[in-house]
Amino acid sequence: MTITQLTYVLAVAEHKNFTLASEKCFVTQPTLSMQIQKLEDELDVIIFNRKKKPIELTPIGEKIIEQAKVIVNESNRITDIVDQQKGFIGGEFKLGIIPTVMPTLLPLFLRTFLKKYPKINLVIEELTTEEIIKKLSDGHLDAGIAATPLEIASIKERPLYYEPFVGFLGSNHRLSNITELSVEDLDIDDILLLEDGHCFKDNILNLCNSLKKEDPHHFRLESGSFDTLIKLTKEGLGMTLLPYLHTQDLNENDKKLVKSFKNPTPSREISIIYHKSQLKIQLIDALKEVIDGIIRGVIAFNDVKIISPLKR
Repeated sequence: MTITQLTYVLAVAEHKNFTLASEKCFVTQPTLSMQIQKLEDELDVIIFNRKKKPIELTPIGEKIIEQAKVIVNESNRITDIVDQQKGFIGGEFKLGIIPTVMPTLLPLFLRTFLKKYPKINLVIEELTTEEIIKKLSDGHLDAGIAATPLEIASIKERPLYYEPFVGFLGSNHRLSNITELSVEDLDIDDILLLEDGHCFKDNILNLCNSLKKEDPHHFRLESGSFDTLIKLTKEGLGMTLLPYLHTQDLNENDKKLVKSFKNPTPSREISIIYHKSQLKIQLIDALKEVIDGIIRGVIAFNDVKIISPLKR
């Protein structure tokens, strides 16, 4: 039994296809199949039911996969242990960022981070919070940037910043003449939301402390894009709430439609998260240090209030 064989088994279990798994492992399909067959022969078990489409794990295969994850992940950590002992800040670092943070935060820190740490090969994916948690648990990510708290025992959270919410209202909206918004002004039936799967939607629902009610205007839209919500708001179809950093790229006319909240400002906590067994702490520290240094010049931290924890 070898680490390579276990890696191939994990790839097939993930992709449920020998050809795709071989591509991901950068080997030929016959080579991958042969190594898996050797492992099955050695253990005298069948790991995959090859008659099923897509391929399925056998009952014993499911148990083998769980142990293989532990073995492969721990073997990969040997290099991490050596790097940590040497204080080396380099190598591959896989980072997942949620969609409502990535477009605004990434341009702020990426160039600075790569310039300061040129030996780090940063691999970035845009993922939902649930996808980040799963990939952290499976060892496919080193860290994530997401809205917190998550309150998951196996995941550590280190806050990066608190991002205020702002209102975006059309010129004829019922609240357009108010200088500053308060939470009490909000009506969930008047707010255009991101679609399900975005934790920013959960933030807003928690903030409004309200369940959906029947819309008297017979209209409700949930979009995957802040840009769509902004355009519809300008057409007079409601209002929306935006994370503060998203307002920095608005044109001057649209910025006039932005309204801040009265202090203390409702905000969301954005953290770098990682599995409790993660050993690339020196890389995580480096990333946090760069983001801390940049974000404090962009967001004011006075009188910030964190909204209720996300409901999952």
